[in-house]
Amino acid sequence: MAEEKVTKEAAAAKAPAAVKGKKKNAKAPVFGVVHINCSFNNTIVTISDDKGNTIAWSTAGSHGFKGTKKGTPFAAQITCNKAAEKAVALGMREVAVKVCGPGQGRETAVRAVQQAGLTVASIKDVTPIPHNGCRPPKARRV
Repeated sequence: MAEEKVTKEAAAAKAPAAVKGKKKNAKAPVFGVVHINCSFNNTIVTISDDKGNTIAWSTAGSHGFKGTKKGTPFAAQITCNKAAEKAVALGMREVAVKVCGPGQGRETAVRAVQQAGLTVASIKDVTPIPHNGCRPPKARRV
């Protein structure tokens, strides 16, 4: 009798829990924000909703570009196109574009977002620019 209770308790402990977590929604909102970070070395594209939750992302390196090729306009175009296609597949229709950085593929990336089927509501440059910069070092006395 005691052995039966022990085996039943052990079986209950090994069994997976019946309560499962709620599945996350696979649908993206209709409106979102495309963050394009174009540096000299790479292009990173992140598509998020209004609250900032990432829906799709892509980088030039993830599509087979290596070295200096990652900073080219063509790499930026491919990167933006792939990320935008993921967002369109999830149901996104309209986006605001925020471009950051001094890279070559800035305009090409925005055009690629439009070609992928997303309507661009606004384009904003959010590159950080110092108003007066850091204090320079004191003058060198020789």
